[in-house]
Amino acid sequence: MARYTKALCRLCRREGIKLFLKGDRCITEKCAFSRRSYIPGVQHVEAHSRKLSEYGRQLREKQKAKRIYGIMERQFKRYFNIANKKAGDTGLNLLKLLETRLDNVIFRAGFAKSRIIARQLVNHGKIMVNGKKVTIPSYQVKQGEVISVKEKASSLEIIRVAIEDAKKRGNTPSWLDVDYDKKEIRVKSEPTRTDIAIPVQEQLIIELYSK
Repeated sequence: MARYTKALCRLCRREGIKLFLKGDRCITEKCAFSRRSYIPGVQHVEAHSRKLSEYGRQLREKQKAKRIYGIMERQFKRYFNIANKKAGDTGLNLLKLLETRLDNVIFRAGFAKSRIIARQLVNHGKIMVNGKKVTIPSYQVKQGEVISVKEKASSLEIIRVAIEDAKKRGNTPSWLDVDYDKKEIRVKSEPTRTDIAIPVQEQLIIELYSK
């Protein structure tokens, strides 16, 4: 499967905001965006001062959403098509599909410090859904399902440290019920728009794909 293999910090600089793709590093002075928040490339001064067209704004919102969730164009377009066929607000449907990916749920619950790490945990068979191993990061979790860390993986430092930090923060999404001691996540409901704390204007994405 295609994946982005270049410098992650360039993505934050291109979008003009921190996307928190590197976990803890993004909140330290080592963060590249904190030191160089301008658009990467030799033409960054001109590009930064240039006013975006309507299409440019729509494109940037789509790119931002893709990069936050770590998915490629073809998969993102498939999510849009599914969201568009469902009843209700297409933009909200799209965000719900992205937010209920298994790798994102692991990250939101605090079992991983970034979505990239969460994806690796799933790929390597460390995560179970309803007692069965799932190795597909894009797996769509549903209300009532229980996600847990495989017993043999529960002592991994990368998981243990993430959970300790999550306990201190205490900002678990309201649609998830997290038991840090058992390392279990129960999906209580679908996320609402207020639960999806990403800086994206989904309506601009819908307008882009609706042309």
